[in-house]
Amino acid sequence: MVALAALATASAPTGLAASPGPPQAAWEQWLHLPGVFDLAGPRADGRLVAAVHGRLVLVGQAGATSDFAPSYSAPDGPESYIALSPGMAVEGAGCSFPRDEVLALDLTRVPAGVARISSNGAVSHLADVTGATTLTGLALDTVGRFGHRLLVVGPAEAGKTQVSGIDCRGRVASIGVVDTPLEGGMAVAPRSFGPYGGQLVAADELRGSIYAVSPSGRLSAVAASGVPAGGDIGVESAGFVPATGVAAAYLADRGTPGNPHPGTDSVLRLTGAALRASGVRPGDLLVATEGGATVVGVRCARRCLAKVVATGPPAAHGEGRLLAVTPTAGRGGGGPAAFLVVAAGLAALAGLSLLAVSRARRSRRP
Repeated sequence: MVALAALATASAPTGLAASPGPPQAAWEQWLHLPGVFDLAGPRADGRLVAAVHGRLVLVGQAGATSDFAPSYSAPDGPESYIALSPGMAVEGAGCSFPRDEVLALDLTRVPAGVARISSNGAVSHLADVTGATTLTGLALDTVGRFGHRLLVVGPAEAGKTQVSGIDCRGRVASIGVVDTPLEGGMAVAPRSFGPYGGQLVAADELRGSIYAVSPSGRLSAVAASGVPAGGDIGVESAGFVPATGVAAAYLADRGTPGNPHPGTDSVLRLTGAALRASGVRPGDLLVATEGGATVVGVRCARRCLAKVVATGPPAAHGEGRLLAVTPTAGRGGGGPAAFLVVAAGLAALAGLSLLAVSRARRSRRP
């Protein structure tokens, strides 16, 4: 049977025994991509962005890869996580994070900061973040309760995490310091996510718990994962199922030689059909463990319930965010091929129009 865990902000009910439920999904090793440690997207053209060995790679829907932003580089060891802007104006800033702009933790600086990479690959510096010894995670506020800013976290001191917000002009403001270590893939919850809608959701792998941080800096316990916890073991990679459903979910399985979970150097994938069969619904939170890529699904209404919905290869070493992609992602934006088709069509129409005008003129001549 699957163990359910419910944890309110003030008191934690004991675990509940679940009756036999839907079958658990299983990750597949979809794409071998040595050095991959984070994923973001999709872009308007449907491609994902992967952070790989300190560089960026675009990944097509069929798995084709191509290098992106050759002037961008980051150290290979540190986890320079990334986020991708869907295109959104920042409240009160008079600017926006443009569509398809990549935001990446810049861990080469002291203090650590954030780099921005435009959709055409141009690299610039967005901000330095003081008060944290380093940075360990980031997420864009696409919901709006944080003013559509970029949220970054990092250790302020032992066992404490500083949460900061950065606007599109690079202005940094402290949201608060919370009493738990937070790192890895994190996301802002949709408004439908019970009492935590619009809050920053992240996991503490050491305790195995999932937390939410409000715009005022208040820390709340969302749910106990109910799976093994500890360094390089516990829950780390979070992501939400889009309101329009999920076509697939992806997770970076980073090769980590010598680790009990050495990884497969792959992008793992769960199909939308498998997730739906396991009981996952739009608006649910999915959180994967670093060791073994076990996925815990969390659904919040008046209370939050967590259960294991998917399992991974025992060797898996999950990193970065768990990325759930909507079925319509990338269909409207087109890509280079779509642009060429449209351009060719317009050119053909223009040619036909000119031909018609020329014939009309000749027919009017005496």
